[in-house]
Amino acid sequence: MGIVRHGPLEPMIGDVDDHRPNTTWRVAVDPGTGDRVAELSFLEERCAAGDRIPLHRHDVDEVVIILDGFADYTLDGTVTSVEKGDVVFIPAGKDHATLNTGPNVLHVHAIFPARKVLMEMLERNPAPGTEDAPPMTTRYDFATGEFEVLGPSRL
Repeated sequence: MGIVRHGPLEPMIGDVDDHRPNTTWRVAVDPGTGDRVAELSFLEERCAAGDRIPLHRHDVDEVVIILDGFADYTLDGTVTSVEKGDVVFIPAGKDHATLNTGPNVLHVHAIFPARKVLMEMLERNPAPGTEDAPPMTTRYDFATGEFEVLGPSRL
């Protein structure tokens, strides 16, 4: 068990498939004291007005809590509007995306039941200079901040 104090949110840059410099985020995992470490990851994101999280899927379940704002959530081909107070449950392997449809920041928290999460991108917010690259599959290690590019996604 551990406590991670509130830290700064950083711009979403560095991922060639999801480049959103106006959106900020932070990730936290159990810092691990004692003989048991929680296999959970926590993500906080402030998605800028008009920004979108591109269509993708994970190898684990995800829960997203809408703290503030409005969005259209695409889950397995169905688009549903969500707003403050809504909770979105995303089963492993299901395609999903988010579009901030409100005039202000979309503030969300997300929880994953793992410290490493596979992200298979199906669409992109390409980083400058990578517009012609295919979407990639990446494994994120939320504990270290490192990510491993595994190759092009299976579209």
